[in-house]
Amino acid sequence: MNNTVDPKLLEILVCPLTKGPLDYDAKAQELISHQARLAYPIRDGIPIMLVDEARQIDD
Repeated sequence: MNNTVDPKLLEILVCPLTKGPLDYDAKAQELISHQARLAYPIRDGIPIMLVDEARQIDD
């Protein structure tokens, strides 16, 4: 199972809701959109960029 995300992919991915930047949380295996307050899961090295799959986060 590959739990790493291609750094080049991380450079081009944006939040599908806000089109804003994402922060990679390697420990939680999530991409964080601070603008949307959502955490998108990464499963088997693949970012799941669906708002329905994202977890609401509190700052």
